[in-house]
Amino acid sequence: MQRPPQRSLELTDPRALRALAHPTRLKLLALLRSVGPLTASQAAERTGESAGSCSFHFRQLARWGLCEEAGGGHGRERPWRATAASTSWSDAGASDEMAEASHIFSRTIAEGYHESFLHWLDTRGREPLAWLEAANFGDVLLYVTPEELRETVQAVRQALESVARRTAERQIPHPGARMVQFIAMGFPIDDKDPRHA
Repeated sequence: MQRPPQRSLELTDPRALRALAHPTRLKLLALLRSVGPLTASQAAERTGESAGSCSFHFRQLARWGLCEEAGGGHGRERPWRATAASTSWSDAGASDEMAEASHIFSRTIAEGYHESFLHWLDTRGREPLAWLEAANFGDVLLYVTPEELRETVQAVRQALESVARRTAERQIPHPGARMVQFIAMGFPIDDKDPRHA
C-alpha cells in the first residue's frame, strides 16, 4: 500500500471546508488515506457510488489540494492519491464566513463519527473477543482550566501520533492488524445542559 505523506493539511479557506463537507468526498478521502491510490472505478466499487460521481468528487478534492493524480491510466481509470495523512482546520478568531464553514464541516465530521460508532455497536457481536476487549467506549468528566485541557489534548495527540508514526514505518502491517478509528474529543459542558445538571 502506498501511504499518503505523514503530514496534516490545514484548511484555511472556507470554500475548501464547504467543499469537503460532503459525505461522499469525506468517504473518498478516507479511502485514499487508508487504502492508498484508487481509480474512480475502484472507488465506486467500494462506496456504491457511480464511477462518474467518484471521478467528479476526486476532481473537487484535488481542486483544494486534498488529493492528486497518482500517475498512469486515463479517464476514470487514472488513479488518485491523498496528499496528506490528515486534515486540520480552526475557526478560532476567524471571520464569520470561516466560522460558519467550520461549523458545517465539523458537524458533518461528527455525524460521520456517530454513524461509524453506531455501526461498530451494531456489528461488534461478530468481532473476535480480542478486539472486543481492546476496544474502548467511555468518558471522563474533568474540572480543568483551558490551559489544562490544552495540555491534556496535546498529550493524547502526541501518544496517538507516536503510534501512527511507528505503524506508518512498517512496510507490511503486523498479522492481525486492522485499521482502527480513534475518536478523541474534549470540550466544556454547558452548565445549563440538563444532561449534566
